[in-house]
Amino acid sequence: MYDVIILGSGPAGLTSALYTARANKNTIVLGGDRLGGQMAGIAQLENYPGWNGSGMALAEFMKNQAESFGAKIEFVSAKNISGDAENGFVVMGDNGQEYSGRSVIVATGASPRKLEIAGAREFMGRGVSYCATCDGFFYSGRTVIVLGGGNSALNDALYLADLAKTVKIVYRKSEFFRAEAVLRERVAGRENIECLFNTDLEKIEAKPDSEEGELIVTTTDGQQLVVDGVFVAIGHEANTDYLTEDIKRDSMGRLAPDVLPNGMFVAGDVHSDIKMQIATAVGTGCTAAMDCVAFLNKQ
Repeated sequence: MYDVIILGSGPAGLTSALYTARANKNTIVLGGDRLGGQMAGIAQLENYPGWNGSGMALAEFMKNQAESFGAKIEFVSAKNISGDAENGFVVMGDNGQEYSGRSVIVATGASPRKLEIAGAREFMGRGVSYCATCDGFFYSGRTVIVLGGGNSALNDALYLADLAKTVKIVYRKSEFFRAEAVLRERVAGRENIECLFNTDLEKIEAKPDSEEGELIVTTTDGQQLVVDGVFVAIGHEANTDYLTEDIKRDSMGRLAPDVLPNGMFVAGDVHSDIKMQIATAVGTGCTAAMDCVAFLNKQ
């Protein structure tokens, strides 16, 4: 039996692992399907203090640091959690293996919210993408849409502007209220980025007889845009579907620490009422780990 089972290998989970392992607690991280979570898809981190590099490089650094203190990391996703602090928790992995622990730290993060319009599911992976850094290369010299108006959307647009011929940002509001000023200024300064405000996407369909797989995207104000790809950045939903229904969640599926069973803790983007940033993920990862260690020491 492990002292601590940490679910998620993003900055929150890896920070928790560092702290619990350094406290000499037998720690395993069930890291999901890839290291780093959303952080791994950031090409250049500019707002995490003390780091100048990619998100994936930071994830590798955090992983190696946690492992150096004895944390074990497996790339397995949780299917469900049963048990309690008194008798021990059991996490069923998607590899069919059961993991037993005296405590659990939930740090499974969030996933991009899916676009629910006609054609969005049909063309997913064939023109519709939720990861600019993953798929941007395939649209070099092409025309793409970025849907959204927050930091993620503007970062995606700036990244794609270095690859694509034209980037059209479609946003339902009159200006980028939520995005940081520095990002708004950079977008305004790029000649190949066009902003379409006060509109949204209505449907996506294939352009007839297009040999290059172009799409026709219809907006809510009646425009028909011929593009090669659509990148969606309209927010996130917490990855908590594996938890039982009795654990209370907010409208985004996130968890408040005070509603969790004894012996369970939460960190990172799955934590309610925090800003979704790497710095806050690291902070809540530290807090969850320290609370977890205090809990274990009292048993």
